[in-house]
Amino acid sequence: MEDVLTATPDSVTPAPVRKIIHVDMDAFYASVEQRDNPELRGKPVAVGGSEARGVVAAASYEARIYGVHSAMASVTAKRKCPDLIFVKPRFEVYKAISAQIREIFADYTPLIEPLSLDEAYLDVTENLKGIEIATQIALEIRTRIKDATGLNASAGISYNKFLAKMASDLNKPNGQAVLTPKVGPRFVETLPVKKFHGVGPATAEKMHRLGIQNGADLRQKDLPFLVEHFGKSGPYFYGIARGIDERRVKPDRVRKSVGAEDTFAQDIHSYDPALEGMQPLIAKVWRYCEANAIRAKTVTLKLKYSDFTQITRAKTIEQPFESMGEIEQTIALLLKPMFPPPRGVRLLGVTLSSLERVGQHLQTEQLRFLL
Repeated sequence: MEDVLTATPDSVTPAPVRKIIHVDMDAFYASVEQRDNPELRGKPVAVGGSEARGVVAAASYEARIYGVHSAMASVTAKRKCPDLIFVKPRFEVYKAISAQIREIFADYTPLIEPLSLDEAYLDVTENLKGIEIATQIALEIRTRIKDATGLNASAGISYNKFLAKMASDLNKPNGQAVLTPKVGPRFVETLPVKKFHGVGPATAEKMHRLGIQNGADLRQKDLPFLVEHFGKSGPYFYGIARGIDERRVKPDRVRKSVGAEDTFAQDIHSYDPALEGMQPLIAKVWRYCEANAIRAKTVTLKLKYSDFTQITRAKTIEQPFESMGEIEQTIALLLKPMFPPPRGVRLLGVTLSSLERVGQHLQTEQLRFLL
């Protein structure tokens, strides 16, 4: 968890009220494909590979009705929606549209923190247009995005990043919502922890075991308890349970590594299911690399057993990996010697590091993606 809140129970004080907008494009990749191909409009579309080990990168809203979502195995998606249409991703097109959108953002504020091609935080507390009402800025931005690209965007407006992110999901698609300082803490109280941004399935499961089901339950836990059970993320959880998130919008932030991991509902005991479970994780980190024009020289495999002991294996090469297939082959080689395992495997993960932009070196800061 990056930029966690560093606070104690007696010293937590809200930061000066800021105006943060989280803009999130609606089903971005799939919407682009439907925009460019009229025959796909109104139909369930998945961007990704349809082959046996393919993974859904994005799903249209028509596909989501059937339970299809990103990071889902393509065979599973096809089973849920037999009429699903698979389209190969066109990252160069997505990046070009994303650049158009960011130019619109830049007309309002230099404080833009892209999270991916299709979403970003904007701090408009002091904006270039001199507009006092952040909801008006969000509406203008969404209207301009629609006019320039033909695509819909949703937005969340609040006084911190966490709540702005939560708000952007409230009126999707093609809507916006605001959470004020008065409303924010009450909103968090009723929110299930599994829906908290920054709480993945494994952390949510752990919170449930500790009797934490929603924000109100989380707020009842003191800081020492949260630090004991969640380490450096404890102060962050302590803050957001109270509607407090002091992380600043960081323009042009860069990553030191990117990773994904998954805790399985049932322990894995053989190689083939483990390799299959790695596919959506590899696809997720590779999509990030493609979208941001970066490559990695180091691949690290993480494996956690049923008794919570864990091991890692890594391989570093002189020149960056140039395809997802190369990463899949490397993971397969790292994973093979670990089977049969001494006990069940409950979690697998992959991290790419020693990152470089295509054509230049990448430096500083770390980020993980939890499924």
